[in-house]
Amino acid sequence: MPMTGEPTATLVADVHAVLGEGPVWVPAEQALYWLDIKGRLIFRLREDGAVDAWPTPFRIGSLAPRAAGGLIAGTEHCIAHVDVEGERFEILFDPEEDRPTNRFNDGKVDRSGRFFAGTMDDEEVDATGAFYRIDKTLICTRFDDGFKVTNGPAFSPDGRYMYANDSALQVTFAYTVGPDGMPGGRREFIRWSGNDGYPDGMTVDAEGCLWLAFWDGWCVRRVSPEGERLGEWRLPIARPTSVAFGGPDLNRLYVTSASIGLDAEALRLQPNAGGLFMLDVGVSGIAEQPFAG
Repeated sequence: MPMTGEPTATLVADVHAVLGEGPVWVPAEQALYWLDIKGRLIFRLREDGAVDAWPTPFRIGSLAPRAAGGLIAGTEHCIAHVDVEGERFEILFDPEEDRPTNRFNDGKVDRSGRFFAGTMDDEEVDATGAFYRIDKTLICTRFDDGFKVTNGPAFSPDGRYMYANDSALQVTFAYTVGPDGMPGGRREFIRWSGNDGYPDGMTVDAEGCLWLAFWDGWCVRRVSPEGERLGEWRLPIARPTSVAFGGPDLNRLYVTSASIGLDAEALRLQPNAGGLFMLDVGVSGIAEQPFAG
């Protein structure tokens, strides 16, 4: 297993996203969806390598397929239903009307089809972010609070544990998920150092190991369920943002990235910043559930 070295990533979509994020593999379409939050775009990579792009009326931080069709999304103001083919963007509800400076950021579906999404202060100054669980009936429950920059979550293969980041604090947390599907008992799983970069989006592989992208870390890392650092895969860009397994056999690790905040010299040295990359990491992921609602 590679620990360090020259970049081995394959550039698969040179889209120059401002803030690429939120990759999710949709088996029904054999396609990968991802976002440019700041650029207000949804991308789709098809198996033939073609890339589709749709503009969005608001910034979207995360999205996941719905069992009923279309996508559920966490946006800058609300939870929304999205149908890209029909160009439909429907606001469902806003659980943070009392926090007007917040926006939704990352989000994922658990093993039972519930959508989990976190919010953050849009200026990344105040710890006003929280995590929410949205059930299939669209009941929304806030289950944790006081985050500066939420990222994740990711769920263990059996669904008993949830992982989440406060990227600004460089901390990855772990929760125990109760029989009712509610995470609790937050504990510090790993505290990263300044040299590591900032833990951003993440996923879990079929062996139960956690994969994390590191903003300003130039890499993704694999961590065991016990918190042991197992490997590091270097990338040709400073700001990888999130990861997702995809492909027919779920053995491709897709990595989104950002170009935001890079000066002219950095962009010259990273001409593919904001692109979508793929890594062959020798393990497979888990088929993600659609949102049950």
